[in-house]
Amino acid sequence: MMPTTLITGASSGIGRDLAQLFAKGGDDVVLVARSEDKLVELARSIEDECHVSATVLVADLSDPNAIDQLCNQLNERNIHVDNLVNNAGFGALGKFSELSVDRQTDMLMVNVVALTRLTRRLLPSMLERGRGGVLNIGSIAAHQAGPNMSVYYASKAYVLSFTEGLREELHGTGLHVTCLEPGPTETGFGEDSGMGRLKSFSTQAMSAAQVAQSGYDGYQANEDVVIPGWKNRLLVTSTGFIPRGITRKVVAKMQGAYE
Repeated sequence: MMPTTLITGASSGIGRDLAQLFAKGGDDVVLVARSEDKLVELARSIEDECHVSATVLVADLSDPNAIDQLCNQLNERNIHVDNLVNNAGFGALGKFSELSVDRQTDMLMVNVVALTRLTRRLLPSMLERGRGGVLNIGSIAAHQAGPNMSVYYASKAYVLSFTEGLREELHGTGLHVTCLEPGPTETGFGEDSGMGRLKSFSTQAMSAAQVAQSGYDGYQANEDVVIPGWKNRLLVTSTGFIPRGITRKVVAKMQGAYE
């Protein structure tokens, strides 16, 4: 029986590329996002090219009831998820006091709450079968505070810490647990968050395909943390040697907090 991989935020960017990689690897896939048209198109493409099953489930993960509804649909269709890819997430550039409180709350619902709840709902059955695991999509933003994107950076710090803690809890179970930490990436994230207008983002972005391939390979190898690109790895390493007070001032300047 072929394994099944569920990918949130599968309609575009890294999520779309990861869905294609898992399908090419022989997995049936469950594609989750808000954009039904994009998901249906992707599902048809995957089934035609990879000859696996691609199930479309439309969900807005900022809705507090979305995860329970999603899991109910999985149960109704008798779909058992082996690999969970928590890719859905978004950011917003701007001062905490000025950004919409609803947008920032929705960000935490998607980046933190939905990721946590979906992992908790699906993990017990993975443990029963003794296979599969969890690939969480974090960010190099996890390694420092982010003035002008304070909630987003904090949410990615949670993703990293949660993934590392879960990995230790599951040691010896046979399950893989990996955190993929991209830097700037050519997806809709830059436009949606407002970061695309920053020079540091536009000049350093990797392609979504490169990031997805790094994450897929790292997950298959059961690596703990995957940081694509030597520049991103160097940046993360350097934060360990620089006082946090300095790094947050640098990030603030890069993100326009002191303009």
